[in-house]
Amino acid sequence: MAAEIKTHGEQFNWLVSLNSTHNGILIVDTRGTVLLYNQAAHRIFRNEIPHPVGQHLSRVRPEAWSDIQEILRTGRPQVGVRIELPQATIIANRNPIVKDGKIIGVISVFQDISDYEAIISQLRGYQELYRELEAVFESSFDGLFVVNGAGNTVRLNSAYERISGLSRDKIVGRHVSELVRDKIIDRSVTLQVRQRRAPVTIMQKIQGDRNMMVTGTPVFDEDGEITLVVINVRDLTVLNQLKASLEEARKLESLYQQSLTEQINLDHALERMVIRSEAMKNVLLKAVKAANVDNSMLLCGESGVGKSVLARIIHEMSRRRIKPFVKINCGAIPESLMESELFGYEAGAFTGALPQGKAGLFETADQGTIFLDEVAELTPAMQVKLLEVMDENRFTRIGATQAKTVDVRVIAATNRDLKAMIEQGRFREDLYYRLNVIAIDIPPLRSRREDIPALARQIVQHHCEQHNLNKKISPEVMDALAKYSYPGNIRELKNLLESMMVMSEGESISLADAPGELRQGTHPGGEHLYAQTGFKQAVREFELNLIQNAVSRYGTVAEAAQALGVHPATFWRKLAEEKSRRKNQM
Repeated sequence: MAAEIKTHGEQFNWLVSLNSTHNGILIVDTRGTVLLYNQAAHRIFRNEIPHPVGQHLSRVRPEAWSDIQEILRTGRPQVGVRIELPQATIIANRNPIVKDGKIIGVISVFQDISDYEAIISQLRGYQELYRELEAVFESSFDGLFVVNGAGNTVRLNSAYERISGLSRDKIVGRHVSELVRDKIIDRSVTLQVRQRRAPVTIMQKIQGDRNMMVTGTPVFDEDGEITLVVINVRDLTVLNQLKASLEEARKLESLYQQSLTEQINLDHALERMVIRSEAMKNVLLKAVKAANVDNSMLLCGESGVGKSVLARIIHEMSRRRIKPFVKINCGAIPESLMESELFGYEAGAFTGALPQGKAGLFETADQGTIFLDEVAELTPAMQVKLLEVMDENRFTRIGATQAKTVDVRVIAATNRDLKAMIEQGRFREDLYYRLNVIAIDIPPLRSRREDIPALARQIVQHHCEQHNLNKKISPEVMDALAKYSYPGNIRELKNLLESMMVMSEGESISLADAPGELRQGTHPGGEHLYAQTGFKQAVREFELNLIQNAVSRYGTVAEAAQALGVHPATFWRKLAEEKSRRKNQM
């Protein structure tokens, strides 16, 4: 066959012609030897073999050899075979070459259809876009009315028919001036848009009794000419109904949102304060509700019950959470400094004042929350000034002539009986009612013993994380903790546990590490007697209990030592001696 093709090629330069075609051509003989592989085939398949002619097809196009063998065997052509290449999509038509009734080879013609598929895909995209736009146009709740540049109605949607009561066949194709003339509409927005060359909104009546708000928007071509005016039509009656429904939906959403926020805040607060008792859950629920408003609050309860923690949680649940939370212990600031601390002072206001002046805590807490702990310790004069700030939302720095306006939420706390103090003339009644808008009473720890185990575990875990320890509370200690009276509440529980963790040698905190009052279930000053101990041991145990409970009550060694009139080093020495004594006993 090769000889015959060669002979024919001498009569006509067919190879040049085949190389000039856009389609790829491949010819093989019955043995699979490539006889022809034109330039288009090279371009389409991008063969790495530079000279495929004379090579076996299994080396040139290995995936095609089985198909060629099928044609050589059966004589059946393969038409429209789709071949996916990394760089293109190909359609192959393969036919047997027959001479004198005998198959002498196979010719394959390949056409790259990638460009055609891209055009078809783009056309499909346009068709899909048209269908989508048509669906949007017809699905619009508002009436849509389209006019061409000449003022003739081009199309309108179903919503316009519903709103206006007019059918398409009475509107489409008519000039807008005709619609005004025939009193179908009282005025045309299209004419105004064409005059102003900008969007226009007007009130329009349709058929004399339907009030509509219509907005016409011009569409410009490349030359800046108006080609279309798209008109949006809204029935004001429907809009008013929608507005009322929306307001109701917003109110309902607000209630749901508030309820959800309260629940989330309650869950977070429960996790943070480690609460198991119903009494404290009710306290937190009230706090969560109070966080949603800006009214002043009064937190009441014994020392150490967690008033400061609750105040901060309320702040963090409120809308003021990203603004400052400023705390001041009214009982810890000398009377002479209280006014400057709360309200600040101007430069040169008094001897020792900073040259640049100083902002007070109310000014620092602007837009946030100020927490006045131990508010009952304020002097009558400062009570008056605090009442003025709360009533007028403004104050004057010491030495200033102009008042400053602030927006501050006030949360106060006390462990005193303010009503009794009012009767004694030590606390202003008007300030009490100003603070007591929302009152929360926090029960003492002895009234909510369900909280003690979880609180104790949290305190131990926190202390261990801080000091890289591994301590656990033994069952007998947990039982003793649950029965103890806690005059110092949570603060005392914390200090008892920290003291025991310091004293304990092993991983388990045992009763041997506990102070005497915890082992006896009493508190110094009660009926604890040292009847079965010697004098020195009784004195030592009494001193240790006194030290530990002073720290529990006052919070720090320095403050406890000052309250008892001894040096802090004495406290540390006594604690170290007790730890050493217990270690020697083991």
